[in-house]
Amino acid sequence: MNIVTRRQFLKGSAAVGTALFVPSSVFGAEAPSNRITFGFIGVGRMGMGDMREILGIKQAQVVAVCDVDAKRVENAKKTVETHYSRQASGEYKGCKTYGNFRDLVAQADIDAVCIATPDHWHVLPAIAAAKAGKDIFLQKPLSLTIKEGRVLSDTVRRYGRIFQVGSQQRSDARWRRACELVRNGRIGKLHTVKVGFGVDPATRPEPPMPVPEGLNYDMWLGPAPWAAYTEKRVHPQKGYDRPGWLRIADYGAGMITGWGAHHNDIAQWGMGTEYTGPIEIEGQTEYPKDGLWDVHGDFSITYTYANGVKVICADNKKNKQGVLFDGTEGWVYVMRGQVDTHPKSLLTSTIGSDEIQLYKSNSHKGNLIECIQSRRETVAPVEVAHRSCTVCLLGEIAMRLGRKLKWNPDKEEFVGDDQANRMLAKPMRSPWKLC
Repeated sequence: MNIVTRRQFLKGSAAVGTALFVPSSVFGAEAPSNRITFGFIGVGRMGMGDMREILGIKQAQVVAVCDVDAKRVENAKKTVETHYSRQASGEYKGCKTYGNFRDLVAQADIDAVCIATPDHWHVLPAIAAAKAGKDIFLQKPLSLTIKEGRVLSDTVRRYGRIFQVGSQQRSDARWRRACELVRNGRIGKLHTVKVGFGVDPATRPEPPMPVPEGLNYDMWLGPAPWAAYTEKRVHPQKGYDRPGWLRIADYGAGMITGWGAHHNDIAQWGMGTEYTGPIEIEGQTEYPKDGLWDVHGDFSITYTYANGVKVICADNKKNKQGVLFDGTEGWVYVMRGQVDTHPKSLLTSTIGSDEIQLYKSNSHKGNLIECIQSRRETVAPVEVAHRSCTVCLLGEIAMRLGRKLKWNPDKEEFVGDDQANRMLAKPMRSPWKLC
């Protein structure tokens, strides 16, 4: 695998970015004909939310939607065209629809794509988009496997694309503030980080069902192993409630990547380890003995970093929701909507101009648009996203194997453990392959 250091990644991205052709849509600000044009791949629960955010940004315009579920495609198209029909300008030419992401990324009139598919379908469309010259927003977690993440990061850099992952906590002042306090030594020497989030329940076995009309189920499965259709395997046929695939290991790793991609990312940001990772991992959990949903239940994972800091990631019965940084002279705790410290004086502590000041973004999608225009790196770039997702997937592998593992973050391989190394990738069902 081609391993990229932080210095190499930033240097290479800058060099490629300055030589890029910047599409005409980044100039002229808000005229409909001069907006950044977006295509959406996956317009389910998260995709529709992302799409509504982009619809609310004057410098962007949604011109195409894609999904394997025809009903969702039509609903997305209606949402887009209803939004633009309320505007005075008559320049909007309508929203195109697609059932195959390859057709969407081939369109020359699309500048950027937003991908909000199931996790097993994250990397292949993103690679195709990068090769087609599109900038990319990708919902977290970055990838289903560590090998996929490495290939995607290398591909984005090779093709000089602007990339942002959906780690929106990086665009919230509370999370940034917490990490700046830690990075600047306000809590003394950091020794422990506690990360907490909830887990999903299991369910009973589900009988096979007829594939609904309008759902391309074979395409939905894509690179995953073939399995009989049942509604709780895929997504609800009515509405946009939380889909069942989130609890099935062929399509995602469960909450260790669902919430872990958010909170472990913040742990990495606060520790300054965004371009590396732990050197030892040990995890415990119980997996369902039967039933359709088969990802981990209650769990505990301990990551040890080269500097001796331990990150203890566990369910909410053991660790409270959020991230707690514990140092020799105090602590910082942060969750969505709240930041707390000990001593309390840290809350008003000033980060000086000569201290570490982290990337400031107050709007995640706004940062995406600005970076597409300026060609600078986003607040949540692909290599950082890969390293954060890797932390989560290392924990999942450790829980599967039930033993302590040693990891080389530079080579991105386990030390002396062939069985664990075989779990860095998963086979893909023909004709799909990682390239």
